[in-house]
Amino acid sequence: MAAAAIIMISVFVGFIGMNNPTIQTRGVGLASAVAFDAFVVRMAIAPAVLALLGHRAWWLPRALNRVLPNVDIEGEALSRHVAASVTVPDAAGPWIPVGRD
Repeated sequence: MAAAAIIMISVFVGFIGMNNPTIQTRGVGLASAVAFDAFVVRMAIAPAVLALLGHRAWWLPRALNRVLPNVDIEGEALSRHVAASVTVPDAAGPWIPVGRD
């Protein structure tokens, strides 16, 4: 994230070399806004607030929890479902050789 902020700041600082004072001003403003957001807000204030709130930072109201879909990005529910439905074959069962004839 810091690398992206540095790239954006570099691009906006490049606007300072233009001849138009409006573009120069906007370049300075955007560069300072990105620097403040990336380094002060996202690297200092947000982690401090999350540390102070602890578990309460991730609290979700019940009404909102019912409305939002249950998105399983990592596939945890699917892996539990597959593991529960797969049965291990009996070791004393018939042995069928698999190979070349």
